[in-house]
Amino acid sequence: MRQADIYRKGILAGVLTEDGGEYRFYYDEAYLRREDAKPISLTLPLQAEVFVSPVLFPFFDGLIPEGWLLDVALRNTDISILDRMSLLLLCCKECIGSVSVIPRTNVEGDL
Repeated sequence: MRQADIYRKGILAGVLTEDGGEYRFYYDEAYLRREDAKPISLTLPLQAEVFVSPVLFPFFDGLIPEGWLLDVALRNTDISILDRMSLLLLCCKECIGSVSVIPRTNVEGDL
């Protein structure tokens, strides 16, 4: 299982999980209680229920760089272009925009 904390403007918004070929995203309870909470994407509206998908959610896939920057990442690692979660974890810690993807190292007790 691989997980990432998803931040919006430096505030923990939720957690993305890949486990057994299934992807899950859920918003952090504290984030949902914030008066200024906004969805990280129109396709992932604010809700307490978990989003589930057999493929990486298009919003997150869209954060992965393309072109020469993707080529640099692929050349310097042994990651396959088909391993979208690994590319997201590698390349999107400080991506353009308000969302950051920070790999989680401790996944005990989570979904």
